[in-house]
Amino acid sequence: MIVLKLGGSAITDKDRPETLDGNALNRAAAAIADARAGAARDEDLVIVHGGGSFGHHNASEHGVTTTDGSHDPDAVFDIHGAMTTLNRFVLTRLADHDVPAVPVHPFSTAHRDADGDLTLPTGQVETLLEEGFVPVLHGDLVAHAGAGVTVISGDELVTELATALEADRVGLCSTVPGVLDDDDTVIEQITAFDDVASVLGESESTDVTGGMAAKVQTLLELEAPASIFGLADVGPFLEGEEPGTTVE
Repeated sequence: MIVLKLGGSAITDKDRPETLDGNALNRAAAAIADARAGAARDEDLVIVHGGGSFGHHNASEHGVTTTDGSHDPDAVFDIHGAMTTLNRFVLTRLADHDVPAVPVHPFSTAHRDADGDLTLPTGQVETLLEEGFVPVLHGDLVAHAGAGVTVISGDELVTELATALEADRVGLCSTVPGVLDDDDTVIEQITAFDDVASVLGESESTDVTGGMAAKVQTLLELEAPASIFGLADVGPFLEGEEPGTTVE
């Protein structure tokens, strides 16, 4: 059981609102298809993708984050609408490579209580896996008691899914080949956040979900080992390698 996240920055131009990086997305889709035809053919796969220039731009415009909510229907239309548009692009590219990908929209399934605790039912995902599909989830909005709607990040989805589905491995495809130190060298392994806190800064682009620091903190909570790697390593990761940075 593998949970793979395609980072929004890796498949969009995050500095230009609602702009797809079609070449990058096509490369990722081709790598997924090749792996599923080869070494990863017997592995269940769930894909999550981030918001990139689609979700993050619109969420920023409306002032919505993972904790700051909105009761404005226009915010819902803009943010969720942008994410479903990006999701359709992802699904289309995967279908072009004969990957049986289908959408699962978190806005229709998940919610937060008044304390901000998330409930994400996974029965739909599990059934789709059993029926031979590749579920594709994405960063989105969720109903939030007392706050209207708030953002659910792709990284948060990865954590919830990996735990609920008892994933064997987790992979995050980013724009960089791993977590980098001050000399831009890939850090091979992270076992404690304090060891790398000094080199984990904020995202250079619009990001309402916390950048690389939040990713590492989230992945450290998992029981399954997680890898952070660049686009070129999607295939090797799915085939069983541990490229980039391992977080566990």
